[in-house]
Amino acid sequence: MSVITLTEKAAGEIKRVMTEQKMSEESVLRIGVAAGGCRGFEYILGFDNATDETKDQVIEQHGIKVAVDKKSSLYLDGTTLDFLDELNHRGFKFNNPNVVQSCGCGSSFSA
Repeated sequence: MSVITLTEKAAGEIKRVMTEQKMSEESVLRIGVAAGGCRGFEYILGFDNATDETKDQVIEQHGIKVAVDKKSSLYLDGTTLDFLDELNHRGFKFNNPNVVQSCGCGSSFSA
């Protein structure tokens, strides 16, 4: 089972960004968790050119390679990454079953 699941909508937006920024085929989407924010943890979402087999779990979904470091995987297990394109909200949304409490803006959480 994957630590994290990408929706087709999220994968489409990631592919659009990768194409727009002319990223290489080796680029991976790196998803993680770091200390910070008003609730203790915040999500990290970015691109990387390298992975480490000893530290990362690498999966491929909808043609996107995703890397999650082992420490972050403890907090992200079962999470779905979606992309919202609504009138009052546009961006990536983490649906994380491990969250006990999140902040009002949804960018930080406690687990």
